[in-house]
Amino acid sequence: MAEKKPAYSEESIRVLKGLEPVRQRPGMYTRTENPLHIVTEVIDNASDEAIGGYCHNISVTINADGSISVEDDGRGIPVGIHPEEKVPTVEIVFTRLHSGGKFAKGGDNAYAFSGGLHGVGVSVTNALSRRIEVTVWREKQQHKIAFTDGEVSEPLTSRPLTRGEKKSGTKVTIWPDARYFDSMDIPLAELKHLLQSKAILLPGVQVRLENRITGKTDIWQYHDGLRGYLSEALDLATGEETVIPLFDGSRYASRDEGFAEGEGAAWVVAWTTEGTPVRESFVNLIPTPAGGTHESGLRDGLFNAVRSFAEIHSLLPKGVRLLPEDVFARTSFVLSARVLDPQFQGQIKERLNSRDAVRLVSHFVRPAFENWLHQNVEYGRKLTDLVIRQAQSRMRQQQKVEKKKSSAVAVLPGKLTDCESHDIRRNELFLVEGDSAGGSAKMGRNKEFQAILPLRGKVLNSWETEKDRLFANQEIHDIAVAIGVDPHGANDNPDLSGLRYGKICILSDADVDGSHIQVLLLTLFFRHFPRLIENGHIYVARPPLYRIDAPARGKKPIQKLYALDDAELNGILEKLRSEGVRDNALGISRFKGLGEMNAEQLWETTLNPDTRRLLPVTFGNITPKESAERFQMLMGKGEAAARRSWMEEHGNEAEADI
Repeated sequence: MAEKKPAYSEESIRVLKGLEPVRQRPGMYTRTENPLHIVTEVIDNASDEAIGGYCHNISVTINADGSISVEDDGRGIPVGIHPEEKVPTVEIVFTRLHSGGKFAKGGDNAYAFSGGLHGVGVSVTNALSRRIEVTVWREKQQHKIAFTDGEVSEPLTSRPLTRGEKKSGTKVTIWPDARYFDSMDIPLAELKHLLQSKAILLPGVQVRLENRITGKTDIWQYHDGLRGYLSEALDLATGEETVIPLFDGSRYASRDEGFAEGEGAAWVVAWTTEGTPVRESFVNLIPTPAGGTHESGLRDGLFNAVRSFAEIHSLLPKGVRLLPEDVFARTSFVLSARVLDPQFQGQIKERLNSRDAVRLVSHFVRPAFENWLHQNVEYGRKLTDLVIRQAQSRMRQQQKVEKKKSSAVAVLPGKLTDCESHDIRRNELFLVEGDSAGGSAKMGRNKEFQAILPLRGKVLNSWETEKDRLFANQEIHDIAVAIGVDPHGANDNPDLSGLRYGKICILSDADVDGSHIQVLLLTLFFRHFPRLIENGHIYVARPPLYRIDAPARGKKPIQKLYALDDAELNGILEKLRSEGVRDNALGISRFKGLGEMNAEQLWETTLNPDTRRLLPVTFGNITPKESAERFQMLMGKGEAAARRSWMEEHGNEAEADI
């Protein structure tokens, strides 16, 4: 009897309502190793009150029954009836995704700078908790509400405050639900580090952790902020003296500086000769352990300041060229960036992706550090000496690699615009569609480590081309010679010592023709250079299809935004509309091809390692045999019937830009 296949009908489509999406896929919204992150969401809300100057005390209590309480003396979550939803506002905050005080537009925003901009904060905490109790002190009244399994179980009640009671603030007590976490144990060391960092970044605010299970209490309050913290951390981590005194500073934008008013950063930086560098960064008090564009801005600002100092004082030995990693290799820092509308990678906000943050932080750090170096020339010389030694060490390592591959050098293609560096780990080759785009890429690239090879027209479909016939095609010949590796098969053991670039990036238009060129190049690499894919050298660059020019609004200056496709464009437009921007005030440009982008746009969106989007090419979970069969069906000359059948079956899964 044939196995009955499940029906696919209207009843198969589910609509997840309320907090269901979080419970279905908790890993998309939080860390599921333990409940610390859902507690952090509540702590972040208290911190946002402190950023605005409304909160002076944050208290976290680990209760004897395993619940965790977070209390602040801020303004208190609003409890009145929401004008649109017609239920208490505090209920909306805890039961609706994408709700909160951080989405209001212009001057109506209750939080000018905050961390919780994804809008799923404490509603995720509620979704993944057995019970939550909320007490709000606001406008001379005490208000209470409770939730069980994400739903209101004890409706809002209110009473007047008695004499001597707390005036304002919020207390949230959480009982995490064990069904959603691998372990229910809160990592105390991580929680303490988080709370200590909040105190460091909020000078004068007292942060308290009371553990009623162990009977221990920790209290943090700092007035010397970042500088004192890094000094203490360096003593513990390295025990080494710094090369120069700690350099610290802060700058925030005023009106007409090209950034939103109040955006900027505070930082403290040190250099040591030994030990592991201490590096911590934050965006609007949110820790970013995976770094991001604000750290890239710090690196850029420090590098340009040191390089300028070295050149002005003629300190660079002949043949030594400084790179950003030479300056940054021995750098310890604590960086606290303030960004009006931060864009994070993922809901847990470990990495900042906001493109403007590179320019923002670099713009403020570089002049401040340049001035400091010129005012403290002896220290500047000591730092430059450390950086030069780092560069010389790097160059010696490169020379060892170069000696291995210096024999039998091929004549490189004339249309290849090569890079200056010989460091394979850093070098990048962009295979660019068309001479026009190639010209923009040549002008926009970083010539130190980025090479450009323009391709004319569509590359040959090489799926059925024998290896010894490949070089009859000029484009394929140029690609092979440029990368320095001969064509090979899946079972061959090729010599990769001649490889000239660590990243080989396919850069084509963001349209159907561009996708066709991508497929032809991927076919070439899969069929004739499979080891490059296996070793992680092949990438696909993702240029934008649209540019959106948004007018100034509130604290935000004029913005240029980029979208990869229609879905991302619609998301950006929806966000701008929510901020009060009218459609007729927006300028939307569709790039017909890479050649329409000027060098600056191409650098910012597609070439700059700090802001671009590169997609690594991997084999994934599919076996080599399955991959070969799929390519044969898609690219084989005698497979038209199989292709037609496959497209009829899977055509509805694709989005066609026709």
